[in-house]
Amino acid sequence: MAGKKIRAIITGATGMVGEGVMLQCLRHPNVEAVLIINRKASGYKHPKLTEIVHADFYNLMPVEDQLVGYNACYFCLGISSVGVNKDDYYKNTYLLTVGVAQTLAALNPDMTFCYVSGAGTDSNAKGTGWAAVKGKTENDLMKLPFKQVFAFRPGFIKPIKGQTKAHSFYKYIGWLFPVGRAVYAGWFVTLAEVAQAMIKVTQDGYHTPVIEGKDIIALGKNSLTSFR
Repeated sequence: MAGKKIRAIITGATGMVGEGVMLQCLRHPNVEAVLIINRKASGYKHPKLTEIVHADFYNLMPVEDQLVGYNACYFCLGISSVGVNKDDYYKNTYLLTVGVAQTLAALNPDMTFCYVSGAGTDSNAKGTGWAAVKGKTENDLMKLPFKQVFAFRPGFIKPIKGQTKAHSFYKYIGWLFPVGRAVYAGWFVTLAEVAQAMIKVTQDGYHTPVIEGKDIIALGKNSLTSFR
């Protein structure tokens, strides 16, 4: 797909990861169009950007006609398992993600689907904890008839400077990033690297569908354009 322009659907743009991926895509010359789907308006305006405000991600039928013609999905929507019961976490992680993906696969079979999972995810999907639910989600996404599916597994993510959706605690622990990167680079990545890696695998593919932190860093460095 090298040389082909990317038309990307991004979910979760009202959260930190989705916002960062969106901003990088809007700046990247190989991305010609970005569609964000949110439960509430993001407040962003850009010549490349289209936004759909849709409350029910479990039923995309009312907006399906607006989802056709895209060749990438960067799925950044998700919730923390902290303080959430197992049934709600399963519903909002597995059922929501796979349901949206099934719709997109039917509408856009030439699509590359990139799912933001997490470091420590269990590919064996044993048990009911967050790591198993994420693993089951990854596994079942890879069975869908997309052109490509990639599971991204970042650990600590450094937000892009100027983001409005970055968690406030990053202001107080940001100093940890260079230390963590030096000691264990694979667990410490930047949001710029995540987005650039998504663009890179969409265009050129990759030798493994599971993109660990070290892969994110390498792919981010090899992306056509760097936006730090």
